[in-house]
Amino acid sequence: MPRAFAQVDVFTSTPYLGNPVAVVLDGEGLSSAEMQRFAHWTNLSETTFVLPASSASADYRVRIFTPNAELPFAGHPTLGTCHAWLAGRDVDVVVQECAAGLIEIRRTEHGLAFAAPPLLRGGPVEEPLIAHVASVLGIERSDVVDASWADNGPGWVAVLLESAEEVLALRPGYVDLDVGVAGFHPDGVLEVRAFFPKDGATAEDPVTGSLNASLAGWLLETGRVSTPYLAHQGTALGRAGRVFVTQAGGEVWIAGGTVTCVSGEVVI
Repeated sequence: MPRAFAQVDVFTSTPYLGNPVAVVLDGEGLSSAEMQRFAHWTNLSETTFVLPASSASADYRVRIFTPNAELPFAGHPTLGTCHAWLAGRDVDVVVQECAAGLIEIRRTEHGLAFAAPPLLRGGPVEEPLIAHVASVLGIERSDVVDASWADNGPGWVAVLLESAEEVLALRPGYVDLDVGVAGFHPDGVLEVRAFFPKDGATAEDPVTGSLNASLAGWLLETGRVSTPYLAHQGTALGRAGRVFVTQAGGEVWIAGGTVTCVSGEVVI
């Protein structure tokens, strides 16, 4: 049967400069295998399926799939799914249910924002792993200013370099784990890149909400940033992702623009 469908560009207000997510707005009746097969077919970094909430506190439930696996949480799919669900609704605060729990989403001056979920794993990275990450990034161990686990669903290892210029100059080899790299521009804007293995090669994500959320927690905790601040991502890919990071009520909020690029129906 036809199902309502949208493809939403996230962390941008200009179509085709952010990170797209495919959203199936009626996922009822689909098996996990059918969802996974469709996500593999879209070949986007994530595809989501909206379902009725099982929690009385949530507005809807979402399942999030990469082309190869299901994720408990991901940032840009959270904002893109909420954008699609909000079409025709006048609501300022939305609660999304996902495998990582209940995620609050708000309308803000910078677009939709989600409250960063707690880390599944944080803290220092083992020295042999830092050396390995430096090697696959094609840099020296001494170029790594600091590193931390930043796992809030996707298992990010976060690496801080001396500058945004060094981040943009990276030409990694085969990256065999999820690595987020950051460095500051002279004006304080954070430049972010996200690398992960895909089909035996290294892929780069255009704009990554989950990574920016966990990076924010780490950089705030270590006193390297204060809020509000702006992060750029996707520059090396010809994109112009903009991630706005704020704090309110003791929580870190990740915001960005969202725009519908494709709207219609799909048959799954």
